[in-house]
Amino acid sequence: MAVHRVRKSLVKRGIEVVLEEETASLVQEVGEHDFAGKADLVISLGGDGTLLETLHRIGPTSTPIAGVNIGTLGFLTACTDEEVDLLSDHLATGEMNIVDRSMLKVEMIEEGGQAHEFLALNEAVLMRGETGRLVSLEARVDGELLNHYRADGLIVATPTGSTAYSMAAGGPLLGPHAGVFVITPICPHSMSNRSLVVGEKSVIELSPAGHSEEPILFSVDGRDILRIEKDSIVRVSRHEERLRLVRLPGHSFYETLRKKLHWHGG
Repeated sequence: MAVHRVRKSLVKRGIEVVLEEETASLVQEVGEHDFAGKADLVISLGGDGTLLETLHRIGPTSTPIAGVNIGTLGFLTACTDEEVDLLSDHLATGEMNIVDRSMLKVEMIEEGGQAHEFLALNEAVLMRGETGRLVSLEARVDGELLNHYRADGLIVATPTGSTAYSMAAGGPLLGPHAGVFVITPICPHSMSNRSLVVGEKSVIELSPAGHSEEPILFSVDGRDILRIEKDSIVRVSRHEERLRLVRLPGHSFYETLRKKLHWHGG
C-alpha cells in the first residue's frame, strides 16, 4: 500500500510521520484530527484531485504540500509513487524546493446580502443548471461592464486552473507565475466571445443577467455546487494566501506540460 511505502521511506531518513484520521483508518490505526496545524509538511497521496481535496480540507495555510501521484505525474504533484525515495531524500536535506501558486478568494453574495466565502486553487464557475438551456450572465472587471454572455457558463481561472476546466472550454494555457487570471466562456452562443486574460489584482464580478428564470449553478474547483438566485453576485479576487507546493528539483511545470499534452517538439 502506498501509505506504508511512503511512511517507510520517510522514517528511514529520520522524518517523523503523522497520519490524519481517514488515512490512518485505512491501515487500522488512529490518526490526528488537526494534523496540518502541527506539521512542517503535508503529503497528499493520489492525483491532482486528491491534492485539491487536501487543500480544501486544511484551508489556506503556509504549510507546504507535496503530492505523490499514484500513477503518472500530475500538474500539481511532486512525484509519482515510484519516485518516493527521491522525494524523501529531498525532504531529508531540510531545503525544500517550493513553488508558490496563486489562489482565489470567491465570495458569493446572496440577493438578501448574506455572504459566503470560498477558497479556489483552479477556478470559480457559474454554469447552466438542470434544464441544460443556455444561461445569461454578466461579467464586470473592477466595476466596469465586460460583457453579457449567453452560454453554458463562465469560468474564472488561475494559472494553475488554466490546465483544467478552462483548458477544456478552449481557454489559453498560462505559465504558473504569470500573475494573471483568465475569464473563459463555456460554449458561448456567439463565436466572438473569447477568453480574456486580466491582471491578478483585478476584482471580477459575475451575476445572472436579463429576465431569464433558468437555474444557474455556482462551484469552486468542481465542488461546493450551489444554486444561485438572479440577484446574487459572485465576486472573485486574489486570495492573500498562496499555495506552497513542493517540487522535486528537475521536475518543472513545462516538463509536465509536455508530457501530459504529448508535445513532441524537437
